[in-house]
Amino acid sequence: MVRVEAGGVNFADIMTAQGGYPGAPKPPLVAGREFCGTREGDGQCVMGYAQWTAFAERIAAQTELLWPVPADWSAEQGAAFPVNYFTAYFAYWKAGLLQQPKANAPRVFIHAVAGGVGTAAVQIGKLLGVEMYGTSSSEEKLARVKQLGLQHSINYKLTDYEQAIKDLTRGEGVDAVFEMLGGEHTAKSIRCVRDFGCVIVYGNATGQRSEIDVRALYAKGASVHGLWLTYLSAKRELMADAWEKLSTWTSQGHLHPVVGHVLPLERAAEAYRLLLERKNFGKVVLTIP
Repeated sequence: MVRVEAGGVNFADIMTAQGGYPGAPKPPLVAGREFCGTREGDGQCVMGYAQWTAFAERIAAQTELLWPVPADWSAEQGAAFPVNYFTAYFAYWKAGLLQQPKANAPRVFIHAVAGGVGTAAVQIGKLLGVEMYGTSSSEEKLARVKQLGLQHSINYKLTDYEQAIKDLTRGEGVDAVFEMLGGEHTAKSIRCVRDFGCVIVYGNATGQRSEIDVRALYAKGASVHGLWLTYLSAKRELMADAWEKLSTWTSQGHLHPVVGHVLPLERAAEAYRLLLERKNFGKVVLTIP
């Protein structure tokens, strides 16, 4: 049993509220997929992942999906870790880049690079020696992500990112794209990869069915991979391996959750709108009374 202090807001929560998240119970239900609080059994500060009820005052959590919070982190930072960093880690894992020698400098294109998963992916990519390209809607956000380690920024409101990737890579494309928009963006992302590249699809922020041109995959020997943390979280050995690496990086001071907005639970609707309107930088966190 964990007494919850803070919960991280995700697009999955918005899709659940809109009735479009697969497997969601019928309302009324308590929302929230990640949390931070105090474990009642031993008083330890822990962060955790759950399918639902992370925004409750108390949650009965699975022991294998609870992790200790670094002593110098706030509850808000703890609540910003599980979904963001496990998703980003598994994206690099699916792309086969975790063991990539730094001298080869693989190229990765990250959509919504100023968001929660995006900022986590940049921090991990920096550790892996990845050359990173990322999109956002404002120059201010892109400048802040560059401070985290992003090398190439693309303002998608000012330029077409497909053309920008082509120009920045001299027509070669990238090794992997981390894609969470859906709709036409999945097909565009495929066109951004180089020969034998891959697109890792981990979300559907537009709410539109992903478009995939199989012929484009044929032409490059490319591939599209699905990444669903809901599914992967049930794989205990896989999650344990991921946590072993993430905890090592965290203890070494390399990973720092980026929290852009902290709002009380009664302002949850406003927190959801920040994500819907792409106004967040990093994570949006709710404090639980």
